[in-house]
Amino acid sequence: MTNRLASMTSAEARHAAAAGPVVLLAAGALEQHGPGMPLGTDTVRAEAVTARVADELGDAVVVGPTIPVGVSPHHRGFAGTMTLSTATFAAVLTEYVDSLAHHGFRRFLVVNGHGGNNAVLGTTAQDLLRTHPDVELAWVGVSALAKDAVARLGVSEVHGHCGESETAQMLHVAPDLVRSELLEPGTTTLAQMEPVARLSRTPDFNLALAWERLSPNGVLGDPTRVSAEDGRRIIDESVANLTRLVREWRA
Repeated sequence: MTNRLASMTSAEARHAAAAGPVVLLAAGALEQHGPGMPLGTDTVRAEAVTARVADELGDAVVVGPTIPVGVSPHHRGFAGTMTLSTATFAAVLTEYVDSLAHHGFRRFLVVNGHGGNNAVLGTTAQDLLRTHPDVELAWVGVSALAKDAVARLGVSEVHGHCGESETAQMLHVAPDLVRSELLEPGTTTLAQMEPVARLSRTPDFNLALAWERLSPNGVLGDPTRVSAEDGRRIIDESVANLTRLVREWRA
């Protein structure tokens, strides 16, 4: 039996719920990713990791529907970006969980490709403790699962969005979507930033800014210096760590 919910019949879904699987929900964004990467980068990466973990774990997990648009108001200065409000994102996730919890699913894991979703994932999990006390919601970041592999890239002083790590991952999982000839460095040092933008990158000081104040071309880091092999190491580490975490959770 497939472990993709959309491919199941209703009877198969009922049987799957009874086995107590973890429901995997990929979450991403539809937002600018610099001159050389597609708007759906965060969703593509999250779905790639989710699919591989599902193949590793078989019936221990069920892959639910993706949340393809995230919380991205900070990228609206760039064409093509779409965003949900935090309230809408929370409502979508809550109603995904509520729908499946009604049929007996109890554990949900959001595989998140977009950092802008993190805050609302935390508040949604807290709200679910009140409204669905028998449900557990966890979330993980694709890149955060591969800290060692990312560190080995030797990233720029300023890095992150559509920089070394994300570009390497896309070169591995969806090279046909990367316009390699258009990749270019963005902001790579704090010295390149205006004072308020520098302050926003200070650890433990949280300040939301429009992305064009951080980088004129939307890029943090240098995507030109990485390869598909770098991306393979990141994705492999993400998959291995997430597979281990799901097994521990179910045990």
